[in-house]
Amino acid sequence: MARKHASDNFSIARRLMVKEGLIAKGISDTRVLEVMGLVPRHVFVDEALWAEAYGDHALPIGFGQTISQPYIVARICELLNLSGSEKVLEVGLGSGYHGAILSKLARSVFAIERIPELGDKAKHRLDSLGIKNVVVRIGDGSAGWKSFAPFDRIVVSAAVAEIPSPLTSQLGDSGRMVLPVGTQEEQWIVLIEKRGDRLHRTDIEPVRFVPLVSRSGRSAAR
Repeated sequence: MARKHASDNFSIARRLMVKEGLIAKGISDTRVLEVMGLVPRHVFVDEALWAEAYGDHALPIGFGQTISQPYIVARICELLNLSGSEKVLEVGLGSGYHGAILSKLARSVFAIERIPELGDKAKHRLDSLGIKNVVVRIGDGSAGWKSFAPFDRIVVSAAVAEIPSPLTSQLGDSGRMVLPVGTQEEQWIVLIEKRGDRLHRTDIEPVRFVPLVSRSGRSAAR
């Protein structure tokens, strides 16, 4: 009975998150709203943080990393403009929450995580939810995943000072990439649209992400 009560409380919390944290802030993509209302965000953080799991703010997940606030996850997914047929590259799997959302919106997700402990834990969480269309690799996300390119969509969940050329080269024609770009003091969510050999950039709104770190250990955001 206690387990059912907790489950009911989380369902209510998700509905409030969607209503007050997403719709009220301008998220209108019905598929994104539906999926955000179904995926259990609390599963992707430590149990000690479950009471805060549906607040519209980032939460720590260890190793100096965070799970992004629900609004930012929804906004990025909305900008990706997913129909359900896309192959997506996710750079920075983190907790696995964003990957879980993407798995419900796209055909397949290829997710890279630099920190082995986070990647392994995220994969376990995805498996426990029965999510089978997310392929996880431990490695340097700034280099992309060339063997599975081109990708219809690319999302980067850590900030870069400059847009990595390996990622733009792995973006398919008419593809979209969304990522935070800037310094540790000022970052913007940026939408990149590829049209033939040309890239069109749109700066969307200010954000705050942890920096993307390459295999060399150097931060990509300065």
